[in-house]
Amino acid sequence: MANSAAPARGLRAIPRKDRRTVAGGAIGTMMEYYDYYLYGLAAAAVFPAVFFPGDDPVTGTLASFASFAVGFLFRPVGGILFGYVGDRFGRKKSLMITVIGMGICTALMGLIPSTESIGLLAPILLVVLRSLQGLFVGGEMGPAATIVVEYAPTGRRGLFGALLISGAGIANVFSAGLMAALGSGSDSFFMTWGWRIPFLFAAVLAIVAVILRSKLQESEEFQTYTKTVELGQAKRKNPLIEALRHPKNLILGIFVGLPQSIAGYVVLTFGLSYIVSHGVDAQVGFIGTMIVGFLQIVMAPFWGHISDKVGRRRFYILACIGFAVLLYPAFMLFNGGTAVLIWLGMIVGFVIPGVAMQGTLQTLLTEMFDVEARTTGVNVGYQFSNTLGGGFAPLICAALVAWAGHIWPVIVYAALIALAGVIATAYASIRPDTEDAGRLHALD
Repeated sequence: MANSAAPARGLRAIPRKDRRTVAGGAIGTMMEYYDYYLYGLAAAAVFPAVFFPGDDPVTGTLASFASFAVGFLFRPVGGILFGYVGDRFGRKKSLMITVIGMGICTALMGLIPSTESIGLLAPILLVVLRSLQGLFVGGEMGPAATIVVEYAPTGRRGLFGALLISGAGIANVFSAGLMAALGSGSDSFFMTWGWRIPFLFAAVLAIVAVILRSKLQESEEFQTYTKTVELGQAKRKNPLIEALRHPKNLILGIFVGLPQSIAGYVVLTFGLSYIVSHGVDAQVGFIGTMIVGFLQIVMAPFWGHISDKVGRRRFYILACIGFAVLLYPAFMLFNGGTAVLIWLGMIVGFVIPGVAMQGTLQTLLTEMFDVEARTTGVNVGYQFSNTLGGGFAPLICAALVAWAGHIWPVIVYAALIALAGVIATAYASIRPDTEDAGRLHALD
């Protein structure tokens, strides 16, 4: 009982203005995941017919997932660009630019005519907007995680970093809920106009995010660093060069993030395509993703709180191992064919290990870099891992299953990624004052 109440006590301990900081960071993360989960759901169930039609449904699915992967190629570029902006000119500036860009790109996707209407121009426009979306999304997590974790009190950094992933849970609920509601009507309406409404709704979310983020203030740690530079007591450094001065953590940060980067896209995005290919209505997957989103809202801060107690490194390693072990049972539940078993599979495969990894990663990465290069360091680790891992995960999984005719290659692929994450986390240099803060706090 004490453990379950602790996250709530931690939230009340933060002053009101700092709660606004958490909300301002979380809404951007919500938009990041809303845009990407929404695109993932559409790539699995809508885009093969609307933008990549053809006689072979497998080819259409692969082309759709390839367009999904393209956005990830631009995320590292955005991570470096907006990481520089965040470390040099302030986290707030970076966060305002990225959230406006994400909202515009996603809304415009909902206005693209189908391939049947304008031919090859339709998928070209989709890929261009997807690329720009990836650029802006690439700059989101670094400044959001940095500003929230810098504001968090000692011993609660894991909890407050995980609140960003609660925003991702809300995004799951919104994206899957809207797709499920709109898809419950006629197929002709949904495939023509219905799927577009959630994309257009991104513009509304962007407006709300801009209002919230306009009230953000830089953290005391960043303000202190800026003041020392202004007073000539320290030299302003190039964030990317500073991050590159510590190549071990910069490289290991990418491998640390790989397991969490593929978890949602293997279980939820490819999982939706997998169950649809086995004759299950896409509605079942939409509803399951929505259920996962509700659980994610609650479980992310719970897992973050646990990481404050047992240590970030140890907890993240356990979550990686859990992902490798639980993925096969999750897909066996998918094979059960019934809605309840499929939803249970999503919980087993993602809510337990995936949310635990996601809820811990951003705090872990902030603890690997100093203030003058923290946004850049987090962005590089997070975005490169998402590009190498998550961006190609649905495409790789679909290709592996098409090649082998069985789910086993996907399980092996995920286990190897999890192993890479375990090794990288074990060898990463994490500042002991923050990693051990939770355990010290608990002993006081």
